[in-house]
Amino acid sequence: MTTATAPPPPAAPRAKRKGVLGTRPWVAACFLLPALLLLGALVVYPIGYSVYRSLFDASGNGFAGLDNYHEVFTDDRIRTALKNNVIWVIVAPALATALGLIFAVLTERVCWGTAFKLVVFMPMAISMLAAGIIFRLVYEQNPDRGVANAVWVGIHDTFAQPAPFPGAHPRPTGDLAAADGGSFATKSAVRAGSPVALPLVAVKPEDVAGAKEAIPAREVAGKVTGTVWMDFTRGGGGTAGKIDAGERALAGVKIEAVKDGRTVASATSDSDGTFTLPSAADGARLRLPASNFASVYNGVEWLGPALVTPSIIGAYIWMWAGFAMVLIAAGLAGVPRELLEAARVDGANEWQVFRRVTVPLLAPVLAVVVVTLMINVLKIFDLVYIIAPGSSLHNANVLALQLYQSSFGTDVNQGVGSAIAVFLLLLVLPVVFVNIRRIRKEREGRR
Repeated sequence: MTTATAPPPPAAPRAKRKGVLGTRPWVAACFLLPALLLLGALVVYPIGYSVYRSLFDASGNGFAGLDNYHEVFTDDRIRTALKNNVIWVIVAPALATALGLIFAVLTERVCWGTAFKLVVFMPMAISMLAAGIIFRLVYEQNPDRGVANAVWVGIHDTFAQPAPFPGAHPRPTGDLAAADGGSFATKSAVRAGSPVALPLVAVKPEDVAGAKEAIPAREVAGKVTGTVWMDFTRGGGGTAGKIDAGERALAGVKIEAVKDGRTVASATSDSDGTFTLPSAADGARLRLPASNFASVYNGVEWLGPALVTPSIIGAYIWMWAGFAMVLIAAGLAGVPRELLEAARVDGANEWQVFRRVTVPLLAPVLAVVVVTLMINVLKIFDLVYIIAPGSSLHNANVLALQLYQSSFGTDVNQGVGSAIAVFLLLLVLPVVFVNIRRIRKEREGRR
């Protein structure tokens, strides 16, 4: 006997498939469409057009192939820009991150740490243009205007005695003549018992303000005497090479007696301009060393060809060290204190705790800061354009600035400018890929 089986129930209608976000794909596409259109208009199209334009000549009508890219690697200006970009990428992110790490760690336990972080972070509120103007004044060559040289000159003058009469020199027709190294020497040998006249001109009025009147030196048996003075009379008149009434003494001038190329005696002029040399100076020639007349020290040429790039990097670090400090401080707040205390209990000192525990735990945050700053410095333009003077702009050149000059400068060639833009994009891509891989590894580690 067979039993009849019941027919299977009708299949339920299949629900429409939803995406990973819990909604239908076409609904997600509608919401994403405006963003995709903006992305295409503002990112994809400019990149594509730059690649296309880089294959044409300056007029945009003649196909140039890879000639523009060949010029990128052969033009001296662009090669200098590339070299400077390499310096920027290596130095600026490393120094800014290191300073940020030091500031974040040192201010973690002090009561005024928040105020200090606020001051360090404050330059981030200033635009690159304003920061460039500020540091253009900071690096001014004149110590009366430039803060950097004012400090540097103050330190220099603390340890080095300035010249008493910078720029002074003898009359061309006198007995003093130019010697080696900027010094001045008598044309003939001097004799004991016969006073020597050493007149100088071109002395700055402020250098003899309050100086005594010069007096003729007295004859001293067996010794060489003389007078150093400013051979100039106000209102004209007077006799050249002779001490006239009202002419000022030059105190503090060093005089050396030289025989056969050796200094046998030396003296310094007194407040009345007179000096006395021992008998060893008899028959020698008198020399006034160049140290008496050296130009006033005006500091370092911060914006000269040699230091312009390091100086601009210093301005960049001033702005972005606060950014690195804030991110690192946020990461430091999440470091488990138990690990730090355990390391101290095991006998580690503070330096070992910092190097072996704190820095490894902060490695993901440090990587974020370094990668962000590397991408930022590859695009650096404002600071270089504002701070570097025209005479040093070639030495401070970077790719972004060269892109602007090639595309819109005096020698316009947008084909070369587009090639530089594409090359700059290719330089940024590896850094972006490294950042993406790091983010993916962090996500996989959290699962």
